[in-house]
Amino acid sequence: MKTISEDEEGPRPTPTIREVASAAGVSLGSVSRVLNGHATVTPDIRAKVEKAVAQLGFKPNAVAQSMRSGASRTVGCIIRDINIPGLAGFVRSAHDVLLQEGYALLLTNSEGDPKRERELISVMMARRADALLLGHWSEQDQGLENTLREVRFPVVLMDREEPRWADSVMVDHKSSIRHATQMLAQLGHKRIALITGRDTLYPARSRIEGYREGLLSANLPFDPRLIHTGTFEAEFGYESISQLLDDSDRPTAVIAGGIEMMPGVLRSIRTRGLSIPHDISLVGTLNSPLAEFHQPPISVEDWDYAKLGRIAAKFALDRIRGEDIPNPRRFILPSEIVMRGSCAPPPR
Repeated sequence: MKTISEDEEGPRPTPTIREVASAAGVSLGSVSRVLNGHATVTPDIRAKVEKAVAQLGFKPNAVAQSMRSGASRTVGCIIRDINIPGLAGFVRSAHDVLLQEGYALLLTNSEGDPKRERELISVMMARRADALLLGHWSEQDQGLENTLREVRFPVVLMDREEPRWADSVMVDHKSSIRHATQMLAQLGHKRIALITGRDTLYPARSRIEGYREGLLSANLPFDPRLIHTGTFEAEFGYESISQLLDDSDRPTAVIAGGIEMMPGVLRSIRTRGLSIPHDISLVGTLNSPLAEFHQPPISVEDWDYAKLGRIAAKFALDRIRGEDIPNPRRFILPSEIVMRGSCAPPPR
């Protein structure tokens, strides 16, 4: 006679909350309070319930919990494009912090479209998200501001400072770009260009401030022709560098202040047959395989995106738990300039 294995008998029935209560020797109410994180549960009862849950392999019904508590145990995250270097580290770290506390991260891309951003925020509201991590495309979009004021969950901004009423995690771009400008000046460069995004966004705004401070400290004049603002994308990098390099009085050093700019900047320099750093010195943004393995390796403004993700997730959890935090919080993450072979004295 053939013996039927456990696998052939089919899956085991899902343990119920009653079975957990029976195994733990406590009431159904005690199990419910433990599963929902109530602070009134004694350590002894909590330990018994957690042990029974582990032994039985009990999985709480997330939908039922959401209906009872009004919480979905979900945190939304809206970014422009997950393919942007560095953002994957932010998302992964935020996800890990949230998962440890029993929350899922719902990730979506806005593709840099303000209308789509507003639609996605509405989706998060409909899904009853408990909080939102947001890296929006514009800090001057009144429509987005109005939409955010309608949400009933806390918002944590990613490298943005508007709206001021929300918590924010930001990078100190100003200090690192000031340092980069000073180091290029110390190498002998007098015509240092900066290309970055629109000054209506915090990262570009702070880089411009650092650039001007760096020029001032090096006793170099500010030439508006040497600063180009637009987007952080590769195509803008290509177009801006092309204009700068085609000028008869072209710069001898360039700071590319945007994570996605590097491919476009390098393509423009190569198209003109110029050599880094013999013809032009270059500082890029955020470490990447392209910057690290390019010959010569590219100097970059760098920061720990993973740490930024962890702090953003913790800010969101603090607000979800209702902790007494009266004022919006600002966490500013230090950045640094990693100097490599792409910077050298200017050509004679």
